Amino acid sequence: MVEDTDDVDWDTLTAAATAAMGRAYVPYSRYPVGAAALTEDGRTVTGMNIENASYGVTLCAECSLISALFASGGGRLRAFVCVDGAGAVLMPCGRCRQLLYEHRAPGMTLMTVRGLRTMDQVLPDAFGPENLA
Repeated sequence: MVEDTDDVDWDTLTAAATAAMGRAYVPYSRYPVGAAALTEDGRTVTGMNIENASYGVTLCAECSLISALFASGGGRLRAFVCVDGAGAVLMPCGRCRQLLYEHRAPGMTLMTVRGLRTMDQVLPDAFGPENLA
């Protein structure tokens, strides 16, 4: 079940992801990706993919979003969207789902290619910090 997201302006959040996508550094793949999330305290954080000639150190949009989260004071994410160069919604890959899971607020909601989904629906039975306690 998706948490109540009536107070999330998904159009504004998607526009923030699209704006971030416009700042992506993608000279190799030419596949820009932007991400935006709303924190529990109402801040919007964004990220974009940043490629590197050594492909293994490329940062995905979700990675730079999590960096921006901590650079702006930390907190937990409650709503998330990711878009491609055309502004179409993308589904985070498995690695990025793990990043989002770690920094989610309870009931975090994602805009996905199939509509709104909770983090638990996107990554069921996830391994997280609670497993290391």
